[in-house]
Amino acid sequence: MKPKARNQLDMFPLLPYIPFDGEWDANAITVAGGKGPGSTFNRLYSPKGLYLTKSHTMFIADSMNHRILKIKQETIAGQIIAGKNLKGYASDLLSAPSTIIFDKASKSVLICDYHNRRVLQKCVGRRKTYTKTIIKNIECFGLALDEEGYLYVSDTERHEVRRYGLGDRFGTVVAGGNGQGRRLHQLNHPMYIAIGDDQCVYVSDSWNDRVMKWEKGATKGIIVAGGQRKGTDRNQLDYPTGVLVDRLDFVYVSDHWNNRVMRWRNGMLLGEILVGGNIPGNLPNQLNGPEGLAFDEDGNLWVADSNNHRIQRFNILKI
Repeated sequence: MKPKARNQLDMFPLLPYIPFDGEWDANAITVAGGKGPGSTFNRLYSPKGLYLTKSHTMFIADSMNHRILKIKQETIAGQIIAGKNLKGYASDLLSAPSTIIFDKASKSVLICDYHNRRVLQKCVGRRKTYTKTIIKNIECFGLALDEEGYLYVSDTERHEVRRYGLGDRFGTVVAGGNGQGRRLHQLNHPMYIAIGDDQCVYVSDSWNDRVMKWEKGATKGIIVAGGQRKGTDRNQLDYPTGVLVDRLDFVYVSDHWNNRVMRWRNGMLLGEILVGGNIPGNLPNQLNGPEGLAFDEDGNLWVADSNNHRIQRFNILKI
């Protein structure tokens, strides 16, 4: 069933206009965590997915704390909206959640409960609170919504991305689904997802060290970043994770083991190092295993700096 179309801004954060030659401050500001791993409200433990609202409220998949945190702008400590700092399978528990997205129209959050092999919907309205499983038996990692309300889920076990409509139990394969491999019609441990124009799917094909673009109805993907085996050169990635695509079809990707965030302009073979890229470390100009990415409406870049257990904001210098 096709979901009812809703305003695009209600469904997912529309990336701001980022100039062709946009640059970011090399030194970041820590906006959450950064005090080492821990389970108190001002600490994180291996954060993965990151979702940012227009008011700069953050939703963080605090993976190894088995919880989802909500942190409002200008606050230090977070609020737990799902999970209990304890892994488990009960409806009120999580196990290594990987991705979180917010659906303003239904006032709910959608969560990849990775180790529990399920996608959860949790209502966060004032008058009612509930959690329900909307997809079962899937080794989900990434989530995304398109402007028509379809839900996209990556499956690291089946090496595919599926699209789900309202009430759809099984979904439709829109990327991969041809077994584990590195051919253009295959994926190998797909992780994060971004949706471009006309329902194009961008997916971090992590074990193939590349980002793939699958156009609607395509039987094979297009390499848009990396794909030259793992390495440190500008045409290479090493375990890509978080991925975004902007209005110019530029691809932004967290290059996990290279400790950097890169940008690939449309059709270019070489990427640009935007931030990080030094040896792993916890200085303001360093990253250590970056994962989820987000832009705010001012063009500032937010990064889940996973192995440093913090969220970093790199302010844009030119917009």
